[in-house]
Amino acid sequence: MTLKRFHVPKMALGSDDALNIIIVGCGKVGTTLVEQLTAEGNLVTLIDHNAQKVNDISSTYDILGIVGNGASYNIQKEAGIDNADLIIAVTDSDELNLLCCTVARRVGKCAAIARVRTPDYSSEIPYLQDKLELAMIINPEMEAALEISRIISLPSALEVDSFVHSMAELIKFKIEQFSPLISKSVAQMAMSVKENFIFAAVERDKTIYIPKGDFVFKEGDLVSIVASRSRRKYCLKSVGVDTSSVHTCIIAGGGKSAYYLASDLIHQGISVKIIEKDYKRCENLSVLLPKATILNADATDTDLMKEEGIEKVDAFVPLTGLDEVNMILSLHAKSCSKAKIITKLNRFSFENVVDSLDLGSIVFPRLITAEAIIAYVRAMRATIDSNLETLIHIYGGRAEAVEFKISSSAPVLNQPISQLELKDDVILASINRRGRLIFPKGNDIIEVGDLLLIVTTQKGFKDVGDILK
Repeated sequence: MTLKRFHVPKMALGSDDALNIIIVGCGKVGTTLVEQLTAEGNLVTLIDHNAQKVNDISSTYDILGIVGNGASYNIQKEAGIDNADLIIAVTDSDELNLLCCTVARRVGKCAAIARVRTPDYSSEIPYLQDKLELAMIINPEMEAALEISRIISLPSALEVDSFVHSMAELIKFKIEQFSPLISKSVAQMAMSVKENFIFAAVERDKTIYIPKGDFVFKEGDLVSIVASRSRRKYCLKSVGVDTSSVHTCIIAGGGKSAYYLASDLIHQGISVKIIEKDYKRCENLSVLLPKATILNADATDTDLMKEEGIEKVDAFVPLTGLDEVNMILSLHAKSCSKAKIITKLNRFSFENVVDSLDLGSIVFPRLITAEAIIAYVRAMRATIDSNLETLIHIYGGRAEAVEFKISSSAPVLNQPISQLELKDDVILASINRRGRLIFPKGNDIIEVGDLLLIVTTQKGFKDVGDILK
């Protein structure tokens, strides 16, 4: 998964002590943030109107829970806004989220992050962020749509994550039968393949490996490579992965994510058809997306889907509001077509069951939101010299891809990479040096100003020095 995918805004970074964080809203994203931020040792206070949810979550994670309006001055004072380092507003209301952050910025001295999902605000995010002095504004539906679009642009991939201002991409694919990778080691492939890229991680039998030169590939392995965006198709082709393009796409559901995705696909020249049950929403989409085909119908009607071309379409993306419906639609499409399938899921329930189903690529919007915020929190806790730029969870959170900007006091400077004493299960995947992408070898040297991308199964890296023993 993807995940990206956010540039972490710069601010005066603090010490390595735990941060005091206030989260307003305990929906899916709020709960995920509580779980992950407490796991990383931060002090969390939760505010929400729903007393039962606040009680359940605060009891489960041993945090302070407050029932009330997160935009209220008195409620924020009770939550400790005067001593807070960060407030995160992720309620269902964009306006309430912005108001919560605005009040917090006036009352306290903390940084503020707001979730804003309405398309009307999407073009105004830079303006709102600047004028309201917010550290970050996140639109989960837009970011999920962009991740889906990246995967559609490379349909043979299961996941595609961008780094280094989109110069480098982390691409995951499955080793199929007759692949030239089978029974070959990383070292052998490095000698035989002319394209320049890095084998960054492999999943085999639920275990994640950071492959060294002697690692031998097998059929069924899930492999992640880091390649340049401009050469990614050539890199995949060199290891036997199909690189055909998508020309047509059917989207089931006409919500915010569908609008953002369709807009991006149409811009790429892809023919888009949206199937939506709500007539008024179809009318709105017809105005917003004049180049898309909008159909007022039920995507669970198998006869209708056959008539609309599900058997011949290049890509199919179910974006209804129900995980169960999305899964059923994906399984149906898988049974009757060769389409690239991307399934959006909001919950992690029945993870083992989901893993056993062939749902194509899976995108979790709330994880995209959570990992962007966690990257920002880690940056706040890191030193000012070696800034964490981007964080992406991969392989269901069992591994991380982390990007650091290198300063003049970074401990990895001016020595060959082969002489760095890296921790186990850490690989240096790429270096962006003033716009030039480098796939590091043993004699390469890291310089000031470099953007260094690492992939690891270890957790919690906040500073580039954390990669060393």
